[in-house]
Amino acid sequence: MKVGLYFGSFNPIHIGHLIIANHIINNTKLDQVWFVISPQNPFKKSASLLNEYHRLHMVNIAIDGQTKLKSCSVEFKLPRPSYTIDSLVYLKEKYPNNKFSIIIGSDSFNNLNKWKNHLTLIKETNFYIYKRPGFEITETFGAEIQIVKAPLLDISSTEIRKLISEKKSIRFLVPDAVKEEIEQNGYYKV
Repeated sequence: MKVGLYFGSFNPIHIGHLIIANHIINNTKLDQVWFVISPQNPFKKSASLLNEYHRLHMVNIAIDGQTKLKSCSVEFKLPRPSYTIDSLVYLKEKYPNNKFSIIIGSDSFNNLNKWKNHLTLIKETNFYIYKRPGFEITETFGAEIQIVKAPLLDISSTEIRKLISEKKSIRFLVPDAVKEEIEQNGYYKV
C-alpha cells in the first residue's frame, strides 16, 4: 500500500489540513494519507500544545468515516522531540509492505537541510509538496519530489487558538465535531 505521511501538531486539526489530505488522495497514486500527530515538534514550543491524546482524538473525529484518511500515533512511543527520520524508520520496520511518502508544505521543505539526518531521509522516501504562498521550491536537496497544487486556505491552528482565547467563533474553520469537542472540554481558552 502507498501511504502518505502528513506530519503535524494538529493543534487543532482544521479544514485546511483536511482539504490538503483529501486533495492529495484525489490527485496522486497514494492509497491512504496518515495524519502523524507529533507530540513535540523540535521546531515548535511545546507549551502551547494540547495533550497529544486530545489532539489524536480530534483528528479521529475529524476523519471519521473516511477510509483513505487515518490517524497515526507512532511518535507517542518514540523519544522526544519527534524527528521525521525516526518515525519513518519505525514505520518502515512495522509495515514492511507499505511504501511511505512524506506530505509537506513548501515552507517546511525549504528547511529540509536543517532536519535530523536529512540526507538519509532523502534516500529513504519521496515527497509530495503542496505549495504555500511566498515559498517557492528553489532547491530539491536531491530528493524525489512531486509538487501538488492543493487548494490552500489561509487558516492556521495558531489563529484558531487565538480566536478561541478571544471567545470568537471558529465555526467553518474546523469540522463541527472538532468544534464541539473543543467547546465541551474548554480547550485553548487560556
